[in-house]
Amino acid sequence: MSVLRDHTCESWEWDTEGKSPDAYLSPCRQAVYFHISPLLESQGTAGVRGTKGFSYGEHYWEIEFLEPPYGSSVMVGVGTVNARLHAGEQFINLIGMDAESWGLSYKGFLWHNGQSRKYTEPFYDRNTVIGVLLDRTTGTLTFYRNGENLGLAFSNLDQVSNALFPMVSSTAPETELQLGLRTFRLSSLQEHCIHTITHCLGRLGHTHLLPLPRVLRCQIHTYSIRS
Repeated sequence: MSVLRDHTCESWEWDTEGKSPDAYLSPCRQAVYFHISPLLESQGTAGVRGTKGFSYGEHYWEIEFLEPPYGSSVMVGVGTVNARLHAGEQFINLIGMDAESWGLSYKGFLWHNGQSRKYTEPFYDRNTVIGVLLDRTTGTLTFYRNGENLGLAFSNLDQVSNALFPMVSSTAPETELQLGLRTFRLSSLQEHCIHTITHCLGRLGHTHLLPLPRVLRCQIHTYSIRS
């Protein structure tokens, strides 16, 4: 896709610490399985987030539906670290149920802050691939279906101060979702510099020792704690 021009592959997985107890991860943590207990049917809504949150740049990733989606809700989207990941005994659209997340349901509706609106036609097929394009510079979120741009879904995400994490959720037993392509592009020289410095520092937290102007040190520190 032309939108991925100048993108670079990046590596992140589903978070073993950031998930519902009803979400189970593959050994490589790139596939997630929901409500798989043979003794129980779905007890509610389960979610999981990615290991990496995004505060700067443009990020794209793909989610493949290994089984046809069904039931009350199967969703993809983004959320802050405060977004809910579990709703026991509630069958809800988890991603977008409050102000901390933004989601797309397989039924074709967008959700945020408990409100929904029609966005696209439902998708019911096995192996459907939903692409997610998050641009923190322009503050936009766009979804793709099997490579087709579905149009702008959300805007003003540049006003969100916290990092945004990839998320998926489901109410349906034996839902299987697989991570695919993951890429990113930094939009400005400043973002490239901050990203490189933060990567080299890791999480040591020594930004106050850098021989840089105070404003730049503050930006690097903010980037490191959000990412």
